[in-house]
Amino acid sequence: MSKILLIEDDLTYSKIISKFLEKNGFEVMNSTKVSEGLSYFEKHQVDLIITDYRLPDGTGMEILDQVLNEQPEFPVILITNYSDIRTAVKSMKMGAFEYITKPIQPDELLLTVQQALKKENKQRKPSLQVNKKVQTANKLSELDYQIGKSKEALQIEEHIGLVAPTDLSIIVLGESGTGKEYISKRVHQQSKRSKGPFVAVDCGALSKELAGSELFGHVKGAFTGAIDHKTGHFENANGGTIFLDEIGNLSYEIQIKLLRAIQERKIRKIGANKDISVDVRIIAATNEDLQDLSRQGLFREDLFHRLNEFSLRAQPLRERREDLMFFSNLFLIKSNATLEKNVTGFSPEVVKIFKKYHWPGNLRELKNIIRRAVLLTGEGQIQSKVIPSELLDQEPFHPADINSATDLKSSFEDQEKSLIIKTLEEMRFNKSKTAKVLNMDRKTLYNKLEKYGLD
Repeated sequence: MSKILLIEDDLTYSKIISKFLEKNGFEVMNSTKVSEGLSYFEKHQVDLIITDYRLPDGTGMEILDQVLNEQPEFPVILITNYSDIRTAVKSMKMGAFEYITKPIQPDELLLTVQQALKKENKQRKPSLQVNKKVQTANKLSELDYQIGKSKEALQIEEHIGLVAPTDLSIIVLGESGTGKEYISKRVHQQSKRSKGPFVAVDCGALSKELAGSELFGHVKGAFTGAIDHKTGHFENANGGTIFLDEIGNLSYEIQIKLLRAIQERKIRKIGANKDISVDVRIIAATNEDLQDLSRQGLFREDLFHRLNEFSLRAQPLRERREDLMFFSNLFLIKSNATLEKNVTGFSPEVVKIFKKYHWPGNLRELKNIIRRAVLLTGEGQIQSKVIPSELLDQEPFHPADINSATDLKSSFEDQEKSLIIKTLEEMRFNKSKTAKVLNMDRKTLYNKLEKYGLD
């Protein structure tokens, strides 16, 4: 009997999930806190961890990070709200097996658990025969980056080909989920540094207190809790490329240190008295207007100009509609391979739903929805019943509404402002909840409130 550790502080929800899993032949151990869960994991043998993202003494990401540090291939499933989709995607990047959103669908939960345990059993009992489906999945790794068919996609590929062989610093602009990290990896792969490391850093996840240590490292005893020497991301990226995602979230103090690193190609660990030379190409990404932040005094103008030697813009999916079904089919192929399913395509009704939807989460949202649909479908065509209700409830998307605008930027900003106002009202002006619903961090929301005079 497989043992599952469930970490969920909502006792009612925990009881429902536990009973359901036990009814399906699993042994379930319950915990309500990060500390309790990690302690149990260290002392007992379990086969799978299912953890809620929000817990009284931390988050499910902390559990994921510590578990994977000890056992890199251990399966962890994250439970999250639909509004925390960005966090869920981040967990997949860190190595989570899968995430499921509340309210949990029993069939989805059971399929995900079975798939996770199947993977765990294969790792514990390796077969002498090579799994053909795993081979197929490895071959499909090339689908991680695809150019697309639209003129916008072809243009950015042309620009990548021009700038990659140089050593220019680059800013990749675009909304969340448009593939900014994939574009940055593409630049790295086509550069002279391709054999060096590519280090991706989510600046939005760095706390103000630890950002300096994470980026530049520290020496033992530099501050309380610095029990050993730490190598920072810049040093790890030496000879290669460092990708700084959501760079607008860095504090002013860290911006100064970053500017020095770019200008002098040297860093200094926290608590050290000597500089370390680094040879690193910097690619930054943001979904914010850094020039606007500079005018507000929130981002150093000199740093912006140092980073912006060349810019690439990732177009949102709503502006490259001809790529929609192209990427849908690619994600379907890869999901079939990784989940070991045999889904043949999309029903006409699902295609119609996809084409009407405006895809605020862009390619990332499309990929996750298709992965979930493949998991629930198993074989045959994907039907509308496995498509999240959020897609079904949306108003139809009309490209003409945007294309007919005299000023595209003004049109987008008007829509963004209206959406923020509407969400604020629905959340009774709770900014934290508003930021979660809008899939942005609080700092980004505050910047936009100030930008639109809504403060």
